[in-house]
Amino acid sequence: MKSKLGYKQRGATLITALVMLVVLTLLVISAIRSSSTNLRIAGNMQMQAEVIAAAQQASEQVISSNFTKNPVAVDVPVDINNDGTVDYTAQVAPPVCTGSTALQNSTPNLPPQCISSSTAQNTGIVFTSGVVITGTSWCAAQQWDVRTQVSDSVGGANTTMHQGVSLTVEAGTPCVVALPAP
Repeated sequence: MKSKLGYKQRGATLITALVMLVVLTLLVISAIRSSSTNLRIAGNMQMQAEVIAAAQQASEQVISSNFTKNPVAVDVPVDINNDGTVDYTAQVAPPVCTGSTALQNSTPNLPPQCISSSTAQNTGIVFTSGVVITGTSWCAAQQWDVRTQVSDSVGGANTTMHQGVSLTVEAGTPCVVALPAP
């Protein structure tokens, strides 16, 4: 013969099992939501890193050219993953000269073509007579601001990067000192 107590215990076990199943289901749903959120965060970080790399690559391409002779805006196509397809188009604003200073012949590491002489013009010879040549050289030190903007129309990532550049240029290279654009 079975007691009434046995029947009550079987019902309590069923209810406990159902409650545990609901709790376990909620934990699984929470883990899935968390992982999909983390996946979106990682994707957004990757997109942001790609637009920064594209901006850096475009700035370096402009800086490696002789941009001081004719500073103009240029669009630079960038292939981040080297698959032959343009991934981003970087807009490089016209470089802005922020300062220019005449260099002296006594400036350390001055290129030979910058050394001026009262007797020989543009010889590239630094110390022909063993005497240090003094005075203003044929070069100037200029500082430039190169601003690059890249936007990703699909993911919405964008960046604006300012790259400062210091160059030794021929004296007389135009430099209208202006503040860089924001």
